Amino acid sequence: MSDRGKKGRSGKRRGFVSALQVARKAGVSRSAVSRSFTPGASVAEDTREKVIRAAAELGYHVNDLARGLLARQSRLVGLIATRPEIGFRAQLTAELSKALIRRGNVPVLINVGESAAELAAAQQTLLGYRAEASVILTGSPSSEFVDLARRNGQPVIVLGRSEPGADQIRSDGTRAARQAARLFVESGLTRLGLAGSRSGTPAIVEREQAFRAEALKLGAEVRTAQGADSDYEGGLAAARALIGGGRAPEGIFCVNDPIAFGVMDHARLVAGLTVPRDLKVIGFDDVPEAQWLNYRLTTFRQDPAAIARKVVALLDQRQAEPERAPFAVKLTAPLILRDSFTIAQTKDP
Repeated sequence: MSDRGKKGRSGKRRGFVSALQVARKAGVSRSAVSRSFTPGASVAEDTREKVIRAAAELGYHVNDLARGLLARQSRLVGLIATRPEIGFRAQLTAELSKALIRRGNVPVLINVGESAAELAAAQQTLLGYRAEASVILTGSPSSEFVDLARRNGQPVIVLGRSEPGADQIRSDGTRAARQAARLFVESGLTRLGLAGSRSGTPAIVEREQAFRAEALKLGAEVRTAQGADSDYEGGLAAARALIGGGRAPEGIFCVNDPIAFGVMDHARLVAGLTVPRDLKVIGFDDVPEAQWLNYRLTTFRQDPAAIARKVVALLDQRQAEPERAPFAVKLTAPLILRDSFTIAQTKDP
């Protein structure tokens, strides 16, 4: 139960300590208390010291929510995601939360799902509470969601996609996917597989199209299979389609790491293949599980801490230059070599 709901020894409910109580204890005015906790406000130093001392004794904390209402803007920042517990989004959500708290914001995670009703509820929450900004971590919310936020004066940062009028941060998935195709072909592999997802998010589509185009350009055969979603089960489904019929691919590029884990497990535990001797696998994201001894996945790394720092920097820039054209940041995704594919590997004779 919160302090507001607790009862003291007298049986009366205790509320939060108010600024008026601090003023009475310090022997100053209510406005002096407010000025003492407002950076840059004019207040005598001895008055500030009395206020700070009285606040500490009473356990007083500034009501940031009330301040935000008076200023017609809160310090809330919405983190909007579908299935935020999955794969790289879980890491990114954690790093964004930490970075925003250090900045003085209150991160609010909104798991929007994919239905129109869920998206509408997310819009109402963020606009109703005058959130300072929204950060969209997924490809699910529509362009109308972004446009409505912008028309209400709320900055929007989209991750892994592009939206007119919104600041954006993207990892260079095109470059990584093309590199994966080149690595396979340069290692002597000609039968390649692409394990994708029917989720159809912009980042996933970008990687799928870039890998397939580059592999075909280099003369490789490419078979494509997509799971229902960008998760482990999606990887299992893609592997069944790629490995189950005809000759199995020699190398498979997976559009993210959870899909790669599903592909590797099906290949080894169901199809009886050995990774990397019979099948080479490359993923994308470098989630912590990629280092596990059971996978040792070669993958392209997205750095969630670096992305979080860029988000904070964009929030500061947008606050300083609200009318500036949208910022666009593209980050490289370096290759992390592990056991599922190494540069030295060549096609078996």
